[in-house]
Amino acid sequence: MHSASVTPDGSRIRWVEIPGTEPARVYLHGLGASSAPYYTEAIAHPALTGHRSLLMDLLGFGISDRPAHVAYTLDMHADLLAHALDQAAVKDADVIAHSAGGAVAVLLAARHPGLVRRLVLVDPALDALETLPTTKRPGSSGIGVYHTEQEFLDHGWDETMAFVGPEWAATMRLAGREALYRTAMSLLRGTTPGVREEMERLAAPCTVLYPAADGPRFDADRLAAAGVAAVAIPDCGHNIMVDNPARFALAVTAALAGHPG
Repeated sequence: MHSASVTPDGSRIRWVEIPGTEPARVYLHGLGASSAPYYTEAIAHPALTGHRSLLMDLLGFGISDRPAHVAYTLDMHADLLAHALDQAAVKDADVIAHSAGGAVAVLLAARHPGLVRRLVLVDPALDALETLPTTKRPGSSGIGVYHTEQEFLDHGWDETMAFVGPEWAATMRLAGREALYRTAMSLLRGTTPGVREEMERLAAPCTVLYPAADGPRFDADRLAAAGVAAVAIPDCGHNIMVDNPARFALAVTAALAGHPG
């Protein structure tokens, strides 16, 4: 385990690191998740071994510290991650990021371009919602039905843990409750400029992986116009690296080589 102090009070981001050749590969988890449990099987695939790999947990999640007093906006996550990567002597890295982590990865590349060589976004969260949800669903939309943080702390945490099921709850229970709520609300409300708009302006090459079962992407033309490759992965749901680690590994390897399928 490695760590870096990223806030004035000394709160630390932690990660599991596997030694190897540069450029480094940085793996980021989604909302309520942790990178090592989600990525380990996939990065053990021969296609992905051999590179220095950092399976990082954002502040507030997984094995990282969970201070209650920080804002946990997407911009903040990107800046604190950059601070940790600087301390880890990482630059010009390949960043592979899932779901909410994909939004953080885009902002990392936009705000700290020297840290990111290429991006692979795994079924990423790119768009804010125009209105907050009114019915529970998995992910940030389900958390967004609690329109105040106190509602979430009073009863939403327990309801969310029961709703997401035992596998997701296994890592979600490691998250700080304030971190989970504030990060989810930042995803729902978006950033200025928006994550998608920032992605479309990036100099770093970007590939989006998505489940083939979802059918054609609604934004396929817009992604293509921005030079973002979109690659459908078969036999998986939202957690592509867990559901089909072999195809995930091959797709990431192709994307990082500049030949997305």
